[in-house]
This record gives sequence, structure tokens and C-alpha cells, in this order.
Amino acid sequence: MEKTISLFPLNLIVYPGEDLNLHIFEPRYRQLIDECLDEERTFGIPAFINNKLPGYGTEMHVTTLHKRYPDGRMDIKSKGLGVFRLVNFENPVPGKLYAGGEVELVEPDDGFSAHSSALTERLEQLYTLLQIETDYAPSTENFSYRVAHKVGLSIEQEYELLMLETEAERQLFLIQHLNNVLPVVSDMERTKERIRMNGHFKNLDPLNF
Repeated sequence: MEKTISLFPLNLIVYPGEDLNLHIFEPRYRQLIDECLDEERTFGIPAFINNKLPGYGTEMHVTTLHKRYPDGRMDIKSKGLGVFRLVNFENPVPGKLYAGGEVELVEPDDGFSAHSSALTERLEQLYTLLQIETDYAPSTENFSYRVAHKVGLSIEQEYELLMLETEAERQLFLIQHLNNVLPVVSDMERTKERIRMNGHFKNLDPLNF
């Protein structure tokens, strides 16, 4: 399904279901958000990576106008709704300050996958190594989106994940990433332990020659 929406390119990836707080200060985006609030419209955040719009983004809904400043700036809360592909990009939209364009909405799958236990196992290994408390439920719909920002992906990898259309593909992508990352983190923790031990009295076992 195609639709025309206002666009707010950002150098970040937003996933469906994710909450995003934004401080709006540029006149063009103040106009965009004011119209979304007045007309109860959505807007899109296409990913802007390496000074390019590679084509995918997330449709957003403004959930709360948290604060409006006397000079027109505002703090808003928004939530990701779904993924889109850019069909065309117009900057600015005629008669407006902001950009817009036609997008094709990506049809979501059911949001569940048989790989969630394998993914959870690796996440637990990572967070144990990093001594980070976990706050996720593997049985949640679109579990991959809930943890994608918490596993050390680069923005290019986060974008790659955004383009994957099924939860099974996304979970397999994260599993492969963690398979690559865990040995590195584990070795880093061993190195930190050796550094901590340096200068301490060591109880060494006698060696038999």
C-alpha cells in the first residue's frame, strides 16, 4: 500500500513499536509536527546514512506534546508504527518548509519466530559478560526490534535489520551478529581481568621442572 507522508530524515534507525523522544527546533520540523498534531497525521523518519537516503524508514505517530517553549521549540514523544520504502522524495513539499514523499508500507509478518530461545541464550551470555541487567521478554511480538539497539550494531547493521521483512530473518541476523561479537567481548573481559590483577600479590602454584 502506498501513501504520501511528511518526512523527517534522521541519522538514526527507529523500529516499529519503539518510543522516540525528539526535541524539535528547526522551523521546518516545527511546521511538520504542528500539522501532525493539528490534523492527527503521521510522519516518516527515513534513515539518513553517510549523507544519503538509502530508502527505508519508519512511519511515526506523535503520542504526546511533552512541552512547548515560548520560541516555538517543542519536546515530543513519538512511537514507531511500521516500516516503509521510499518511492519518491520531494524537498521541500510545495508550499511547505519540510520534505515529503510517497512511501510503500511494508506488510508486517506475525512478529514471532522459533529462533527466540537461541537468541535469548546469546543475549544472556552478552549481558552477563558486560554485567548489564536484562529488561526484555523473549515472548514479545517482534522481539528482535526490542533488543536491536542493545547488542552493539552499527547504524549500517541496524538499517540492514530494518530492511528484513520477517521476524525469523531478523532474529537469525542478530544471532549471527552475537556469534561474532561474543568471543571478542569475552576476550576483552579476560584482558580487563589481567589488567586488574597487575600489581596485586599473586598466589602462584610452584612449578616442577
